[in-house]
Amino acid sequence: MAGIWFDDMEVGQVIDHPIRRTVTETDNVMFTCMTHNPAQLHLDEEYMKGTEFGTRIVNSCFTLSVMVGISVNDTTLGTAIANLGWDEVRFPKPLFHGDTIRIETEIVGLRESKSRPEAGIVTFEHRAFNQHGDLVASCKRSGLQRKRPAEA
Repeated sequence: MAGIWFDDMEVGQVIDHPIRRTVTETDNVMFTCMTHNPAQLHLDEEYMKGTEFGTRIVNSCFTLSVMVGISVNDTTLGTAIANLGWDEVRFPKPLFHGDTIRIETEIVGLRESKSRPEAGIVTFEHRAFNQHGDLVASCKRSGLQRKRPAEA
């Protein structure tokens, strides 16, 4: 079990996730096609040459998925009961093929569950940065998190 028990979390705690990920063209094209997203932003290099970006940008849903996915091992693996929702999803700068992202997570809210005494509600703020240190994505994610089991 690699995740954190609800009891061991503190508001303001920041986790710098050790996994980094270089995003490839294959990642972007496969994810875009698998999700039936026909946007030229992700698939049409010639079209994108004439835009402010000059090249295709990475599908933001892929960026969101990788950002949250990288966080799981250090936060909720084996300790989560359920993902409750995502809020305030933002993409302040585009991600491009070849960019390497790093993720950090801050615990921004904790409260006891009203219906489950063995669990609490945690709110994470995930942030993704490219290799230049630019914030490329962020979101808040709420989850139902297990408390540390009582000793037998």
